[in-house]
Amino acid sequence: MSAISVRGTRRKPGTVRRGVRRNLTAYGFLCGALICFAFFSWYPMIREVLLSFQQNNFVDAPVWVGFDNFRTVITDPTFVTAWVNTAVFTGLALLVGYVIPFFAAIVLNELRHARAYLRFVVYLPVMLPPAVAVLLFKWFYDPGAGLFNQVLDAVHLPTLAWLDSTSTALLSLVLVSTWMNLGTGTLIYLAALQSIPGELYEAAELDGAGLFKRIWHVTIPQTRLILLVMLLLQIVATMQVFIEPYLLTGGGPENATVTVAYLMYQYAFNFGDFGGGGALGLMLMIVLMVFSAVYLRVSRDTDN
Repeated sequence: MSAISVRGTRRKPGTVRRGVRRNLTAYGFLCGALICFAFFSWYPMIREVLLSFQQNNFVDAPVWVGFDNFRTVITDPTFVTAWVNTAVFTGLALLVGYVIPFFAAIVLNELRHARAYLRFVVYLPVMLPPAVAVLLFKWFYDPGAGLFNQVLDAVHLPTLAWLDSTSTALLSLVLVSTWMNLGTGTLIYLAALQSIPGELYEAAELDGAGLFKRIWHVTIPQTRLILLVMLLLQIVATMQVFIEPYLLTGGGPENATVTVAYLMYQYAFNFGDFGGGGALGLMLMIVLMVFSAVYLRVSRDTDN
């Protein structure tokens, strides 16, 4: 009986060849993806780790200096300022850029007319090159002919030195970043909202729940996973902010908008100290890795 059963389950040669060919195709695509990740993601990270322990100008042979690069950047007076500005920028971005896309998605989800047009309008800033969007806001913030000050003047409110004041410069960068990334977050939240069963909202309405109660007791619990993932992604992205201070303020006024990523750029390309820039990049990477690990652990414990 065992010989018959074995003979009966033996595959035909053609079936085996097709299975091998199908697996080879899958492994071929997988190898292509792994090569791209290795070349564009993993190799730069490994190279940065090595660079942070070297004195390297990419002309002469690199010299191993141990932790000297870390000592140099830590004793820099701008080091603490850059980390504080990065933390403040991240906090402001969470208050503004994390909340607004969620409520914009709720509004779009409740609309019955012109939904496709409004989605396009919301997503339009994402399609602009970041440099174009930032330079557009640079004109908006112009203290003379800028759009924002003209609007303030039209309603008889005092104008602001948006990018030239230490009290408003960082907030101005947050507004630019929020506008640039509004569309992506809104569409992700909108997709999550449309997956919520309508029966839950109907039951909440029958119980007399108003709009805000439905959001608090139905919408937020049902989109909790997406909210947590977007929180992590936004913190990781905002702590690496670079293009806004680079194009709008140059780190000023009085280092009010110097971030860790911008200081890294200064060390590498303005000071010619690639080792110092690598050391800052490694520190930022370690901070984000620790935060991500703690965040994922807390999220897993909460889910359990």
